[in-house]
Amino acid sequence: MMKTILFCLLIVFAADYSTAQTGIHSHNDYSQPHPLTNALESRAWSIEVDVFLVKGDLLVGHSLKETSRKKTLQKLYLQPITNLFKQHKGQISVDPQYTPHLVIDIKQNGPEVLKALVEVLEPLRNYFDRSVNPKAVQIIISGDRGPIALWRDYPPFIQFDGRPYETYDQNTLDKIAMISDNYFNYIETRTNRGDSLKIKQVVSKAQAARKPMRFWGSPDNEAIWKFLVQCGAEIINTDRPKACRKFLESSL
Repeated sequence: MMKTILFCLLIVFAADYSTAQTGIHSHNDYSQPHPLTNALESRAWSIEVDVFLVKGDLLVGHSLKETSRKKTLQKLYLQPITNLFKQHKGQISVDPQYTPHLVIDIKQNGPEVLKALVEVLEPLRNYFDRSVNPKAVQIIISGDRGPIALWRDYPPFIQFDGRPYETYDQNTLDKIAMISDNYFNYIETRTNRGDSLKIKQVVSKAQAARKPMRFWGSPDNEAIWKFLVQCGAEIINTDRPKACRKFLESSL
C-alpha cells in the first residue's frame, strides 16, 4: 500500500544550519529594476513571476489590471533564459553549479494556465527540463496550482510548491520542489514576533520530506533574515535579492 506522508505528524528537529546553505527567493521578481538579471546576479535559488492567462497570452503582473501585452512570460523570462543557455553552451551562467528555479505564481484559473504553460515549454525542454538537461531551470508552480490529485500527471518539467498542512502520497511528493507557507501563521501571539519553536518544527517537517522551506510575507530585513537562518529555513523570501545576498555572504 502506498505510503501516505502527513506533514502534520512529522516532528523531526533539524540539524544545525548556516547561511552557506541558505538560498534566496526573489519575490515578485518582475518588479525589480532589472527583472531576471538582478536575481541571477544575486544567485537566487528561485525567481518568482506572477502570471495571468489573457486571451491565450501568459501575461506578467501582480493583478490583472497591472498586466500588459508588452509584459509576457516569454518576453521577460523564457526567451532571455533561452538566450543565456545558448550563450553559455547549455547552462544559464559561466558557473555550471548554478541551477536556479523559476517559480510561476498562477493568480487564477490554474488548470488552464498549466495547460498553456505545458504547450509553451514543451519545445523548450532543453532549457527547462532537468530530465533532458541536468542544468536546466526547474519550473515550480505556485499560487493556483490546480487539483493536487492531478500533479503527478504533468510532465517532468513541471513541479509544484507544496504546503506543510497538505497530505501527499509518495508520487505526488516527488512532484514537489519546495514547501511554502505564510510567515504570519507562525507568530507568537503574546509578542507578535516569529515563534522560533513553531518555525523550527515546520522547517524540520519539510526537511524530513527532503524539501526546502520558504516563508512568504516575512518582514524583509536583516534581523528577520538572520532569525530565519537560525531557525533552519533554507530559502529566504525577499524583494531585495542583492542586499540579501550581501548579508548572507557577510554572515558566513
